Amino acid sequence: MTQPTRDTGPAHTLTGRIALVTGAAGDIGSAATMRLVEAGAAVIAADHPAAAQRLAATVERCAPADAGATVRPVVFDVTDAGATAEAIESVASEFAVPDLVFNNAGIQGAFAPTLRYPLDDAARVVDVNIVGAINVLVAAAQTIVSRGIPGAIVNMSSMAGVTGAPNMLAYSTSKAGIIGMTKSAAKDLAPHRIRVNSVSPAFIGPGAMWERQVELQAAAGTQYFPDDRVRVAEMMISSVPMRRYGSVDEVIDVVMWLLSDQSSYVTGINVEVTGGSA
Repeated sequence: MTQPTRDTGPAHTLTGRIALVTGAAGDIGSAATMRLVEAGAAVIAADHPAAAQRLAATVERCAPADAGATVRPVVFDVTDAGATAEAIESVASEFAVPDLVFNNAGIQGAFAPTLRYPLDDAARVVDVNIVGAINVLVAAAQTIVSRGIPGAIVNMSSMAGVTGAPNMLAYSTSKAGIIGMTKSAAKDLAPHRIRVNSVSPAFIGPGAMWERQVELQAAAGTQYFPDDRVRVAEMMISSVPMRRYGSVDEVIDVVMWLLSDQSSYVTGINVEVTGGSA
């Protein structure tokens, strides 16, 4: 599958800005951390304690791009409201207030049709993807407002939350919730000069989430996909008008624009990054 040749250099100057990236150990979070550093921002790269080793790898990958900027790893569980607030306030007090937030932590959860969906997994997905995202948004916004500065928050949603994805009941529900959260928070925080937007990618690859999705859709045993993962991947791509999956960089391009002052009059929207899928 051929991806277009792209200039992935920084399109936005963020020198002097402080960014918080949650889920920074994953494919998208790691790439976002790198791009923010390249753009001149200092970055607080956060993830779950269980991902500490992968988070350290993210920080190490940023070192060649770190030209005077700083990347600080921070571990906390986003589902723990107290730990989240404490971590963000601690960073703000000891280092600097993050005025840019990429609220990216999340999990896919199980792949199963609704009648067989494991409810314990549903609770876990909602806890991480919705409760965790709210915890980060509220704690970050409170810290920004308390310092009297403007800010920008980008929440990670998904096209699964826009259209509903088969065999992904909890994930689709949680990502639809992110869009609602974004629109509500944008109204509440506009008087405080904080913009809130969300991004909804469709099929993005290559990477762990793409491979996992293909594999588990093939194993789900429903009418939507065969049990051959190669055919599943082909079917997914054939549903995209541009006939390819998007790259992580193409998602980060949108995130960077929404965090930057180039989108200074944009708030409360959900940007679909889909290659034409609807």
